[in-house]
Amino acid sequence: MKTIASSLVHRVLEPEHSPAAVHPTLIMLHGRGADEEDLLGLSSFLDKRLLCISARAPFDFAYGGYTWYDIGQVGVPLPGMFDESYAKLETFVDDVLRHYPVDPSRIYVFGFSMGTVMSYALSLTRPELFRGVSANSGYVPEGTQLHFRWQDLAGKAFFITHGAHDPVIPVQMARRAKELFAASHATVDYREYPMEHQISEESLADVAAWFKQSLDN
Repeated sequence: MKTIASSLVHRVLEPEHSPAAVHPTLIMLHGRGADEEDLLGLSSFLDKRLLCISARAPFDFAYGGYTWYDIGQVGVPLPGMFDESYAKLETFVDDVLRHYPVDPSRIYVFGFSMGTVMSYALSLTRPELFRGVSANSGYVPEGTQLHFRWQDLAGKAFFITHGAHDPVIPVQMARRAKELFAASHATVDYREYPMEHQISEESLADVAAWFKQSLDN
């Protein structure tokens, strides 16, 4: 499968078991200081029917890797970089839809940390594009200029995982996300784990089971 030119550098892993012409697709968004390779290793634990497309954040991070935006205070991305990253990510998803063999009825997003923030931003502004979001160790970016379409989430699924001992993004921010989604028409599964700012074996196993159940339905 040829990798297209796009607004974001990315890697593609073809599905191991998907004989159809189009495939359920997972867009993976990494956290601060990582790159497009970071989450790809997790794909071996996920459903083999998934076409995995992992994007690189557009800005260099001073301590290595890449970042989606600057942080003012935890929970509030600073405008500028955030707005530019969102625009590039939106264009990237449109490019993916046009140029890769994607099943448009089964597109998912997998985010970690800052990548979860971008996953929320994208799925809440353009919910018609996505079937579900795996949101790991992140928060809903409420303090931005984006218009979130909470009323349009019927039929969309969100699987939210967070560490109870997270020192980077406090678990209270995940609980806030749970409250926000509870007031919407989305289907929400919320899990806390005895971990810090990470994806554990337990949380990954639960995410994998969630994907399988969604793809089987």
